[in-house]
Amino acid sequence: MSTKIVLIDDHVLFREGIRRILDFEDDFEVVAEGGDGENAMSLVAVYKPDVVLMDINMERMNGVEATKELVEKYPELKVIILSIHDDENYVTHALKSGAQGYLLKDMDSESLVNAIKIVSDGGAYLHPKVTHNLVKEFKRMSEEEHKGFQQVEYRKPLHLLTRRECEVLQLLADGKSNRGISEALFISEKTVKNHVSNILQKMNVNDRTQAVVTAIKNGWVEVL
Repeated sequence: MSTKIVLIDDHVLFREGIRRILDFEDDFEVVAEGGDGENAMSLVAVYKPDVVLMDINMERMNGVEATKELVEKYPELKVIILSIHDDENYVTHALKSGAQGYLLKDMDSESLVNAIKIVSDGGAYLHPKVTHNLVKEFKRMSEEEHKGFQQVEYRKPLHLLTRRECEVLQLLADGKSNRGISEALFISEKTVKNHVSNILQKMNVNDRTQAVVTAIKNGWVEVL
C-alpha cells in the first residue's frame, strides 16, 4: 500500500516542486494540497492521510497550531514540518506540538524521501543541520545543569562500534548528510547508509537523532 500524503504550504510553486519529487516515488501518493492550517484540518478529515507535510509559517493557522490539533484528534497521523528556520526554538516548538519530523526547505530530494519513509514507519527525522544545532543546545544546557561537576570524558565507543562507524557517528553529530559523510570519508553514499543502519542497530535506537543524542550523553562524540 502507498503512503498517502497531504501537502500544506502557502507557496504554490514550492508545493508544485515537492509534488513533482514525490510523484517519482511509487510508494507515495499526494492525495491533497492546501495553503494553510485550516485547510490541513479539513483535508485530513476527508482524505485520512498517513503523513502531512506542513509549512510552519502560514496565515489563519500556522503549522505548529495545526499540528497540535491534528495530532490530538488523529494520534496515528505523522506530521513533518517544513521550515526555513534552523533555530532550536522553532524546532522545539514543532516537536512539542507532536511533529515527528523537521525539514529545512533547502533540503535535497533524497532527504525529503528518506524523512517520509522514516516517519511513516514510526521513526523521527530531523534535517542534519537542525540536529547539530539541537545537540549544541543540549550540550550547553547539560553543562549549565551540571556546572561544578566533572564532565563526561570524550571517548570513542570502540567497545560497540568499529572505527569507521565511530567516524560516521561523529559526522552525524556534526550535522553532515549522507552525501556530506560520503564526501568527507571518500566512500559511496550506499556505504554510508549501511554504516548508519549498523550504528542504529548496535546502539538500539530508531533514528539518527536518537543516535546523536545518545552519543552526546555518553561522551562518544565531540560537539564543537
